[in-house]
Amino acid sequence: MTSVLSAFIGVHRRPLSFLALALLVASCGKKKEEEAETEAPTPVQVETVRKGPIDHIITADAVLFPVNQANVTAKISSPVKRVLVNRGDHVKAGQVLVELETADLAATENESKSLYEQAQSALQTVTGATTVEDKGRAQADLESARQVLEAAKKVYDSRVALQSQGALAQRLVDDAKVTLVQAQNTYDTAKRHLDTLNSVGQREQIHAAQANVDATKAHYENSTVQLSYGKITSPISGVVSDRPVYPGEMPASGTPLLSIVDISRVVARANVPVKDASVIQVGRPATITGPDGDIAGKVTVVSPAVDPNTTTVEVWVEAPNEGEKLKPGGTVRVAIKAETLQDVTLVSASAILNSDEGGQIVMVVTPDNIAHEKKISLGIRQGINVEIRSGVNEGDKVITVGGLGLDDGAKVIVKEAPPEEDDDDK
Repeated sequence: MTSVLSAFIGVHRRPLSFLALALLVASCGKKKEEEAETEAPTPVQVETVRKGPIDHIITADAVLFPVNQANVTAKISSPVKRVLVNRGDHVKAGQVLVELETADLAATENESKSLYEQAQSALQTVTGATTVEDKGRAQADLESARQVLEAAKKVYDSRVALQSQGALAQRLVDDAKVTLVQAQNTYDTAKRHLDTLNSVGQREQIHAAQANVDATKAHYENSTVQLSYGKITSPISGVVSDRPVYPGEMPASGTPLLSIVDISRVVARANVPVKDASVIQVGRPATITGPDGDIAGKVTVVSPAVDPNTTTVEVWVEAPNEGEKLKPGGTVRVAIKAETLQDVTLVSASAILNSDEGGQIVMVVTPDNIAHEKKISLGIRQGINVEIRSGVNEGDKVITVGGLGLDDGAKVIVKEAPPEEDDDDK
């Protein structure tokens, strides 16, 4: 009986081992299915896709320049007598900065002044004395000739009348006619002389005298201006940034004696890509970020030309420089509000993930708490807000926390974001 049982077991040992293995595999598969069905969903935080405005902010590095500057040069060649300011001094427009040696120019001015006064006296002499006397004599001569002419005319008329009556000889009439003709010639000559004085002589004499006055006056004024060049003044209000000359030196022609910069306002010059510069307009608000924080300003210049070396457009942002904290030559960051777009689709930047296949995605949570991967197209970014041009719609729930590494179709559970702590509680 034992031997039969052993034989039976030996015959059926292999089928029994296969059966046990099959039962074990089935049991493990069922266990995994049960575990999958009971796996806990991933906790996430979400936000609702919304519509709203967003500012198109263009940022770039920039170099600071003064709003105005001037290199002060001398207009005459002369040794430096005194320098009245030092580097770092604040100056006003019109303030005397440097004095030059001008003794020779002062002497020239005095000489020109004397010549001018002499010419004025000569003009007074011509207009008030000689010409008036000549004109008076000519008028007297004309009046005398007129009277003689009238008397001769009366004698002639009288003799003609008597001769016609036979009471006077023809010879006497002829003599009276000769006298009348001579008187007429004398009168005509006196009249022409007076006309000449009125129309030519007086005008030319006065003109010559006036021209001499004008010439000497111009020479005197030029001498005065040359003397004034000895005191060099500031063309603008600002700060002395450089003072390379000292008393006794003879600066070369065209060499700056001083440099003045106006840093009450500064200009940040930035090179912006052509695409971004196309939407920037003069007058748009902007911000200059320096070591001491942000300063509000505005765009004052958008270059009409593209720099061929950098293929960028130069944009100027001007801002007040209270306390003169910003220094020319320093580097800053500018942020220009180029435009404001209304009613665009917005999400937080934390909702945007990089796709393994390239591009960006967001994880959208459906009402059944299943996360779905959505490819998106990005637009403008402002702070934490990003414009989504395609891929999601207003009202969609997108994951902002917990989406990294989450598979498409994974179960999630939405958790409320923890309240932010106030500064007083920290």
